[in-house]
Amino acid sequence: MKIHTIDTGFFKLDGGAMFGVVPKVMWQKINPADENNLCTWAMRCLLIEIDDRLILIDTGLGDKQSEKFFSYFHPHGEDSLMKSIEAKGVNADDITDVIHTHLHFDHCGGSINRVDDELVPAFKNATYWHNETHWNWAMKPNDREKASFLKENFEPLQIQGKVKFINPNNSPFKNITFEIVNGHTEAMLLPIINYNGKTFAYMADLIPSVGHIPLPYIMGYDLRALTTLNEKTSFLKKAYDNNYTLIFEHDPKIECCTLKMTEKGIRMDEAFKLNETV
Repeated sequence: MKIHTIDTGFFKLDGGAMFGVVPKVMWQKINPADENNLCTWAMRCLLIEIDDRLILIDTGLGDKQSEKFFSYFHPHGEDSLMKSIEAKGVNADDITDVIHTHLHFDHCGGSINRVDDELVPAFKNATYWHNETHWNWAMKPNDREKASFLKENFEPLQIQGKVKFINPNNSPFKNITFEIVNGHTEAMLLPIINYNGKTFAYMADLIPSVGHIPLPYIMGYDLRALTTLNEKTSFLKKAYDNNYTLIFEHDPKIECCTLKMTEKGIRMDEAFKLNETV
């Protein structure tokens, strides 16, 4: 078994939206904003090799949307999904499984390519795994989340028979289990990976960056802020008690960290790149 981070580039989001009720004077120290109040965020996916399977977790923003759409999010950087995968010696056709933590556009946009006027799976030999409850939620989005669920990013997968649903109580993957959280969006998956006696938790949007470890630092995007608060409290305690390593999908600088207890609560202990620990 091997685990790799897959960098798909950076994008920008409003700092106030990313930190919710926390004042700018506090979060600005962690993630400085530009003149438009936008902060830079990573889109960091995972590639896991297990026996004869190559499993990709999340797929970033993709590149098929309109110029107007991208103008809101300013994608930038030298990395891309395919470039990073190929740097690991892997071809897109080698990917056997794609797991989506959830279907917001910055987590699943790279799963579908636009070829001429046709939308086709980027990983033609892969099965695409989702939580069924979340899939149904995304297919009939509420007005608050509608702009985050772009059906061209995932509906073609179902039309082409590529979709399967994960039973979190019976994982289809060796050494990977799943937790479900409901604060950010309905039924988001958190992959928990056991490797060489260590536990790695891919945090998706429950704790998108190191700056979101303190409990009040909750995104304004979250549907249910108090649910997120309870989920963070419970998860961080378990992660600290069991020596988890957290992997951050959106932190622009820090890939992973361990945790420590302080007088202010659980905080980052050591920060490092994933390849330094696996």
